[in-house]
Amino acid sequence: MKALVVYDSQYGNTEQVAKIIASSLDKYGLKTVKVIHVSKAKAPELKGVKVLVVGSPTQRWAPTEAMQAFLENLPDLEGVSATAFDTRFKGPWFLTGSAARTIIKKLEQKGAYILEPPHSFFVKAVEGPLDQWEIPHIESWAAVIADKQAEREALEKKLKEERA
Repeated sequence: MKALVVYDSQYGNTEQVAKIIASSLDKYGLKTVKVIHVSKAKAPELKGVKVLVVGSPTQRWAPTEAMQAFLENLPDLEGVSATAFDTRFKGPWFLTGSAARTIIKKLEQKGAYILEPPHSFFVKAVEGPLDQWEIPHIESWAAVIADKQAEREALEKKLKEERA
């Protein structure tokens, strides 16, 4: 199993979330988890990836420009499970915006199987820090991702056996 977490971060908050997600995915059974900044994410990094998690801070109701460029240049993601997260101010997404909602649409357009709806983690101010309750929240969200991927793989295995 290979999982990849790609993130952009300006003040370290989204990077912190990405690292917690990666650590938690590994803990819950998705081995070979790699965390990479969007500036270093190139097509070869996606080779063999089964689970792709993409995160960005929300800026002007959208992902960062670097993240938008990465998403535009993604290859076909058929067969890849994916989800997205963002960091933003607490409040209804229609007021604050949500980078994750934009990211998930692009992942879906590229053919990814959306494993889990987009998720937001909240910061107290532009430069952070994360709200104190977010760390266990991040860990539990990663556990859900790992569980859903395990279910997906079990179902795919069963279907493959039935076809044989």
